[in-house]
Amino acid sequence: MSSQDEHFQAAAPDPAASSADDGMTWWYRWLCRIAGVIGGMSCAFAGLWNCVTINPLNIAAGVWMMLNAFVLFLCEAPFCCQFIEFANAVSARADKLRPWQKAAFYCGMAVFPVMLSLTLTTLFGNAIAFATGVLYGLSALGKKGDAISYARIHQQQKQMDEEKLTGALEGQA
Repeated sequence: MSSQDEHFQAAAPDPAASSADDGMTWWYRWLCRIAGVIGGMSCAFAGLWNCVTINPLNIAAGVWMMLNAFVLFLCEAPFCCQFIEFANAVSARADKLRPWQKAAFYCGMAVFPVMLSLTLTTLFGNAIAFATGVLYGLSALGKKGDAISYARIHQQQKQMDEEKLTGALEGQA
């Protein structure tokens, strides 16, 4: 095995560890990744279009959007950045982040160019990148429970309260 293969294996994320920690299903994880790739493409195209102007704030917002696209590709689809040596290492580190951390990072990245230059190009260009952050944020909230489990929890709490009440009354007698 070459040193390059060892480097890639060391940088590759452990799928069992990441899926056990965040509780995301495989299809939701793919949905988030696909949204990240599409968000990166929309940021790249809109950022390039935004740079074709004279206004310096539009140019700054366009450059930031292209930086957002690069970060989204690097974190969500490192195979798109095969020419960069550290792409797999960055992707592995991004996979270890919790969903709420990714949500805050992606939403913050998407809001900054809109604050720099509020135009339709920046709004629509960053919308899917922001939506990727929202998807990660929703996964951080966790699964919705069913009514049966909530009823069981409520009944157990009610029984515990009754036992505490009867124990307190017996202690007074």
